[in-house]
Amino acid sequence: MSQIFFFVFAVIAGTAMAIQGSLNSVLGKIIGFWEATFVVHIIATLLVAIIIFIFSLNKGDFGNLVKAPWYTYIGGILNVIILYGVVVTIPELGVANATTLIIVGQVTTAVIIDHFGFWGLETVPFQWIKLVGMGLLALGARLLLNMG
Repeated sequence: MSQIFFFVFAVIAGTAMAIQGSLNSVLGKIIGFWEATFVVHIIATLLVAIIIFIFSLNKGDFGNLVKAPWYTYIGGILNVIILYGVVVTIPELGVANATTLIIVGQVTTAVIIDHFGFWGLETVPFQWIKLVGMGLLALGARLLLNMG
């Protein structure tokens, strides 16, 4: 597949994240933040089950589950932290401010993960131009946050 496909899909995923966060926050205000986190995970689990078991779009093998390193399962815990964090911060900070801060944390952590190749991922060395990009990201975040 073309790299353009992945660029476009990444933008779609980012758009979906902003919409999802907004909708989850509205749900959280109505039923409670932890309750919204629970409901969203149930819906996601059901959708993935349908995709894997009914539409047979699975290409993996659950038999390999025991072969995965223990730390790979921490993603489930992190998913709860992410979802709950989004649900509680958007009502307090607004969608743009919360998303901006989330992106700053996400990109900063991603650069570190890339540089060190944590968990067996391919190493993407840190270069000075990335420092410029992170500086511009920080400046953009400051302007978007409008925190005087």
